[in-house]
Amino acid sequence: MCITLLIMFNDFFNLLFPRLCAACNEALLKNEDVICNACQISLPKTNYHLDKENQLNKVFWGRVDVEMVASYYHFTKKSKVQSLLHQLKYSNNKEVGEKIGLLYGFELKNSSLFDKIDVVIPVPLHPKKLKRRGYNQSEWFANGLAKSLKIELDITSLYRKVDSQTQTKKSRYNRWQNVGEIFGVKDVKQLTGKSILLVDDVVTTGATLEGCAQVLKTLGCKIFIVTIACA
Repeated sequence: MCITLLIMFNDFFNLLFPRLCAACNEALLKNEDVICNACQISLPKTNYHLDKENQLNKVFWGRVDVEMVASYYHFTKKSKVQSLLHQLKYSNNKEVGEKIGLLYGFELKNSSLFDKIDVVIPVPLHPKKLKRRGYNQSEWFANGLAKSLKIELDITSLYRKVDSQTQTKKSRYNRWQNVGEIFGVKDVKQLTGKSILLVDDVVTTGATLEGCAQVLKTLGCKIFIVTIACA
């Protein structure tokens, strides 16, 4: 009887306050969660995780030695993918990141190009920015990936020393020169020689991911990179 009443209450609550898809803003069905099934099928996937010669991988050629780079979605302005990222980054909808991580992790399992990874590490926020925002959106994406891939998640070893705002007036060359001043590793032994899946929400120029990768490469790490979307 109590279970029946609870179901009725939930149905009534959802009628008044329907759960909405983070991509299309339409009401979710009972068996749907965060992103509706229709959007999961129709969102513009890159399939870069299946292609060693993908365009995003080439962005890092000659800049930093990475094993593989991929993004789940193509990003365009005023698109459903932009809505997802806005929900994750600015609307406190952290579950969007975890959901996408779970979905992408299941697809990465079927790619031989993302094999034998030891640990998942999100690009860190500077403590000041983390305090302002309240959470690291890339960490929630990494959490979903770690769960679906069944790999360790490490959110403490890699850290950001310098707020990105203080780097904006520097040239790309100067930022690269000072990469050791931007990111650091707290426990060197924890990561030395590991195969690392480095993750972020969006990749544009790749400068931030390059900076993280450069520091981790000094520890003899193999670096794999994935993001939610690429511009």
